[in-house]
Amino acid sequence: MKTSSAPRRGPKPDQNTRVNLVQAGLSAFHSDGYAATGIQGIVALANVPKGSFYNHFPSKEIFGSSIVDAYFERAKVRLDKVFGNTRLSPLARLAAYFDELIAQFSESGFEKGCLLGNLSAEIADHSEAIRLRLIEHFDAWSKILEDCLAQAQTQGELDTSLTAASLSRFILSAWEGALLRMRVEKNDRALVEFKLYIFGKLLSR
Repeated sequence: MKTSSAPRRGPKPDQNTRVNLVQAGLSAFHSDGYAATGIQGIVALANVPKGSFYNHFPSKEIFGSSIVDAYFERAKVRLDKVFGNTRLSPLARLAAYFDELIAQFSESGFEKGCLLGNLSAEIADHSEAIRLRLIEHFDAWSKILEDCLAQAQTQGELDTSLTAASLSRFILSAWEGALLRMRVEKNDRALVEFKLYIFGKLLSR
């Protein structure tokens, strides 16, 4: 008489291992870029066996998408904190946000820049999955700025000659461009000029 048996199951993936891999990937991708970072280097940095990587991520591309998600989730902590501070006016919140970022990049020696921008330049033409994930997070980031600008218009702090949506997209694009110049020049000139023209000209009444 034949007996049926349930399929054997392997151990469940360790979520702590996944966290360690993502943290290692964040550090490696930000420092060295996507192409220059290999899976062997990631598992060595995370101090886990190489096989553990594939328990959590079927491919480097899927891992890269997860790194984009993790980077934006970390950035969103700052966004929620600054833009949730209703004690400041909308434009003051926006200025405070960029002031914090400029201070952070100054403290880090004007290196690395924004991982979303870095990956956009490096891999958007080569990975559709990562490109779409970058679009998703840039749109979410832009929407937060848009909501702040719309509040400024409603409160009479900003005129309505341009839509909040178009302003937010332009500001974010200008910021990413300033970060590229910052990395090349290794100083804050592009960031200071960004702040001067955005707040001194574009958003001034």
